[in-house]
Amino acid sequence: MLDGPENVLGRNPVVECLRAGVPATALYVAVGTESDDRLKESVQRAADAGISILEVPRSDLDRLSANGMHQGIALQVPPYRYAHPDDLIAEARKHQEAPLLVALDNITDPRNLGAVVRSVAAFGGHGVVIPERRSASVTAVAWRTSAGAAARLPIARATNLTRTLKDWASKGVQVVGLDAGGDTTLDEFDGSGPVVVVVGSEGKGLSRLVRENCDAILSIPMAGPVESLNASVAAGVVLADIARRRRG
Repeated sequence: MLDGPENVLGRNPVVECLRAGVPATALYVAVGTESDDRLKESVQRAADAGISILEVPRSDLDRLSANGMHQGIALQVPPYRYAHPDDLIAEARKHQEAPLLVALDNITDPRNLGAVVRSVAAFGGHGVVIPERRSASVTAVAWRTSAGAAARLPIARATNLTRTLKDWASKGVQVVGLDAGGDTTLDEFDGSGPVVVVVGSEGKGLSRLVRENCDAILSIPMAGPVESLNASVAAGVVLADIARRRRG
């Protein structure tokens, strides 16, 4: 499943994407644009990466930007190639490992998506699944936040997240939701077997149907009067604990 290409506009966003190794197909520079260190670095990094560098009329970039705030530079990023949800389990079993997966429910901020992808890769997870609708997608922002992990870790899109979780459960994967009011604490959770950790948004939490299809609802013990953690932070805490238990 593919989205259309994305255009990243502005000197800071473009140079940050190039520094992070976000895949790109073309760098556009408007004719007559005044140069600075960021533009010079962007052109050099694009050249080093074999990305096409095209000088175009400023009006071409104006059409790409709703407010004209492109600063004379744009980077075209190709659509991300999503995996199929079944591929994530197959990848884990190919390495004879118990699948460790994360599903995102109601996560609409691409920075949260990127941070979760980074944590899953860091703690030995096998992939992330996101819903096809009402969800953040793998944009340049998500890719940049993942610190390159999006290049190494498969990310799948589910047409229906609830149906995907049911299918995984039928294949022996334990479905565990995260919620501050969960009936099982992280201290009590084993996590050594096949598991998918379902993370909801900080505001809405888990959707009703997804919650009803979880085998357990997990909470993270906290010392202070903090009601909840950011979604990506909560995912990182749980993944780190599961990785520690699997090592032990």
